[in-house]
Amino acid sequence: MHIRCIGLGPPSNNLTNPFLRSPSLVRSQQTQLNSDLNAYLRSNCNGDVCILSATEWLQDNAETYLHSLTPTENVQGAAPSEDAMFTRLWIYSHHIYNKQKRKYILEWSKELGLSGFSMPGKPGIVCVEGEQESCEEFWSRIRKLTWKRILIRHREASAARTEMQDLRKFPALEEKAFDVHGSRGNHMDLGQLYQFLQGKGCAEIFPMYFGIEGR
Repeated sequence: MHIRCIGLGPPSNNLTNPFLRSPSLVRSQQTQLNSDLNAYLRSNCNGDVCILSATEWLQDNAETYLHSLTPTENVQGAAPSEDAMFTRLWIYSHHIYNKQKRKYILEWSKELGLSGFSMPGKPGIVCVEGEQESCEEFWSRIRKLTWKRILIRHREASAARTEMQDLRKFPALEEKAFDVHGSRGNHMDLGQLYQFLQGKGCAEIFPMYFGIEGR
């Protein structure tokens, strides 16, 4: 990625925010890049000079934004190409607590026109569905974040020979909570999760996650 210039934006919380511009990026990609970069710097620089950290972060993450898809306004508006493949990814994480990661899950799924759901806590579950390229882009972004463990537990794919919307089992992605409990308030009622999956016609996914039949 060729960066045309790096400017310095107004200070925020005693941190001078870098602002990156590149002719390789459309406006939405550039906005997301700068938002993510400054979120990283706020979390890691602690008021120190951050140009070196910004440069290293850019080297590690630039390709993600260069190859990201043009944002889709909403799930209903996602128009697949003639040879598009419909995909559903079932993602497992050791845990999902971090508020920034949870925000990314919601924002990126909306940007890419994906539906599904996210269950934070321990373990963490994310399901995204939609055009294959969009799902793969979502996975590429998510897996680059820092996780104790994250993987695709199951992948479904089929030719989108009908309207993409007719293949979806979920509405626009949102967080789901199922009777939160535990000493840290980070565990979900898996029985309720199973009932939710069963209601969506996805009951067979439960043992893939947990190794036991749901009930």
